[in-house]
Amino acid sequence: MALSLSSMIDVVFLLLAYFLITTVVTQREDRLTPNLQLERDASGGETQDFEPQVVEVLMVESGVIYRIGGRDFTDRAALVAALQELPKDPGLFVRVTAGPSVGDAALAIQCGRDAGFEEVTYVPAAD
Repeated sequence: MALSLSSMIDVVFLLLAYFLITTVVTQREDRLTPNLQLERDASGGETQDFEPQVVEVLMVESGVIYRIGGRDFTDRAALVAALQELPKDPGLFVRVTAGPSVGDAALAIQCGRDAGFEEVTYVPAAD
């Protein structure tokens, strides 16, 4: 009596192919560097105390507004123009409150990219 190993070899290669294809080769999250890093001087104290640049996406009775500091924007062109005036090095944070759609949040992120920001970070608003 002889056993054919070709079926078992086929199954092993299919499993190997499955695991190779479904495995995503990315850097582990615990090894990623955060967007905000504190610079320390030679004495070990913190030297960078900056106010983060935040675009807030809010839902009001009249619709969705985009707020930068005390200025409110409702259209894309005005938001991009305001973002172009900001320094690009610290990056931009997009904070979305409950209410606006995913498309509204994506529009704020895209406006940050269009304004020239390399780092645009989505931050959900704390309830």
